[in-house]
Amino acid sequence: MLTGAFSAFGRYWKPLLGVAVTAFGVATALVLGAVLVAWNAVSDNIDRLSNLPHGQDPDIADIRGLMLAFGGVWLTGVLCLVLANALVYAAAPVVAQEAVLGRTVGFGAVWRRSWSRVGTVLSAVVLSMLAMFVPVLLFIVGFGFLMFGMIAGIGASGSDEGVGPAIAGVVFFLGALATVPFGLWLWVKFSLAPAAAVIEGAGGLAALRRSAELVRGSWWRIFGCTIATAAIAAVVNWAIQQVFSLIAWIPMSTMDFDADTAPTEVLGSMSVVMGVVLIGSIACQALLAPLQPLVSALLYVDQRMRKENLGPVLAQTAGVL
Repeated sequence: MLTGAFSAFGRYWKPLLGVAVTAFGVATALVLGAVLVAWNAVSDNIDRLSNLPHGQDPDIADIRGLMLAFGGVWLTGVLCLVLANALVYAAAPVVAQEAVLGRTVGFGAVWRRSWSRVGTVLSAVVLSMLAMFVPVLLFIVGFGFLMFGMIAGIGASGSDEGVGPAIAGVVFFLGALATVPFGLWLWVKFSLAPAAAVIEGAGGLAALRRSAELVRGSWWRIFGCTIATAAIAAVVNWAIQQVFSLIAWIPMSTMDFDADTAPTEVLGSMSVVMGVVLIGSIACQALLAPLQPLVSALLYVDQRMRKENLGPVLAQTAGVL
């Protein structure tokens, strides 16, 4: 299955990477626009905080402005990233469908069909991601209780005020670990939903039901292919990120920062480093994003071939489209 996915990726890399680069390129432009808007909104706050006299506490209004600006940029980034991923998840089944039939497909056709189904695919992806929401929420709550317990213990040295929150944090952590297997099981069970939403034109909930039906009896096989693909993508992503991080930190190592260096100069230098790292991250995401959904799409086709008479149905669907 992985060999077939890499073969399909090599044959149809132009439309796949075209959709991915376009989607993540637009997302990056929107995020950079949000960063510029936020910078213009809080530049005065940064100047005031940078020039505070020694020992003077910062004004709460300046800190609140920075937090709101950061929150707005973060929210914009999350929404753009989710939408870009949904578009790529919609493109992979289009390519897989044509690959099974041995037909060529261009960027324009893939983009049109992907965009027409991106809303349904987005709903299917979000609903399937909710499977891991409970363990993540329990982990976050547990972490919050542990931090509160540590702060309370430090603030009241010699007392046991932090013991209760710390115990509660450990309990939430154990709850998160206990629910991870169930969330993982649901995640794999619904992993074929984007392909069902595109190829069969199913709605969000119908695609989830269709995925559960196809995965039944083959959970471990699909889990193995999915995890292997994720591991390969993670290793490649890590290697590329190390290269970009090295390129970013080389000029930083030659700069001489001392006590007289202006905070704005340090902030500007760090912004360059973070910008290079961000570009590397986006490049990795655009390059590797089609791999996982392409494997899931081919698994969907494979399951239908094993359980159903897919050939005539797939040919008829492709002919209509």
